[in-house]
Amino acid sequence: MRLDLTSAPKSPTIIVGVPGLGLVGPIVIEFLIDHLKTERIGTFTYEELPPRVVIHKGQLVHPMSAHYSKERNLLLLYTILNPAGNEWALAREITRVAAETGAKEIIAIDAANAIGEDGESVYSFGNPALQHIGAKPMEESVIGGTTGALLVTAKATCVFASAHQQIQDAKAAANVVKLLDKYLSLGVDYHPLLEQAVQFEQKLKGLIEQGKKLVRTKEEQDLSYLG
Repeated sequence: MRLDLTSAPKSPTIIVGVPGLGLVGPIVIEFLIDHLKTERIGTFTYEELPPRVVIHKGQLVHPMSAHYSKERNLLLLYTILNPAGNEWALAREITRVAAETGAKEIIAIDAANAIGEDGESVYSFGNPALQHIGAKPMEESVIGGTTGALLVTAKATCVFASAHQQIQDAKAAANVVKLLDKYLSLGVDYHPLLEQAVQFEQKLKGLIEQGKKLVRTKEEQDLSYLG
């Protein structure tokens, strides 16, 4: 797995969103891509995951890509593919790009189960500054997936929204965007935030479902071949 950039930002803040609980990570990245002045400056290439792309509303959607906001010096890493089984490879590649660009910080967006929660809380780990602007400290948890790998390989800052496991949680994603806005001075307009986040949620849900169907089709073809 490799991330190739067409241009190399200098000392960016990297924000990573990978499908997980509530799809919070991809929803946040999708929102930032659409609301900040960004351009796609790179895509991931890989042999570990199915060679599939999605066409949405007549446009090619790269399933794993990098987007850059020059104004904010933000490098946004976006994926609608679940890298299950390849989390270490993805984390190592993100860590490599962070080192080569001299990244200030890697912020991994994830979610924690909202059972017993009001659904409004946002937690953080790895950067006490986030707790000064409203995040609760993550005191006890088991962190897996790409986020867990990034904690080991890159000592990433982690932001966890309280999300619901069985639904795509746009509200949880909105709470993360609000925290990031305070921390990074993004200047995001909050008024249409929830409505637009719901639209992104539906878009991502459709894209990811299409991706799952493609994976299932490949598995069925492989089984047919082996049979």
